Amino acid sequence: MLADATRVRILLALKDAGELSVNHLAEVVDRSPASVSQHLAKLRLARIVTTRGDGVRVYYRLANEHVPQLVTDAIFQAEHALGGTPHHHHAAEAGE
Repeated sequence: MLADATRVRILLALKDAGELSVNHLAEVVDRSPASVSQHLAKLRLARIVTTRGDGVRVYYRLANEHVPQLVTDAIFQAEHALGGTPHHHHAAEAGE
């Protein structure tokens, strides 16, 4: 699920905003609403996001408090896979 950059960007946007509609998410991640909707459907099937309806609009939010940590860990792992010293290690070293 988190191997796709658009899905990660969607999850990060939801982490920051709390809850967003498909159209607003599409603006934030710079993708078409149709593309975002397809990604959200997959994230919903994986129970990573949930929905709330308000009239004709549907709002998406993270399913639980564990999702932000999951995304952070996936990003950190991807940084390790790129080789060299990962960015998150530079931040830790600066705090020493």
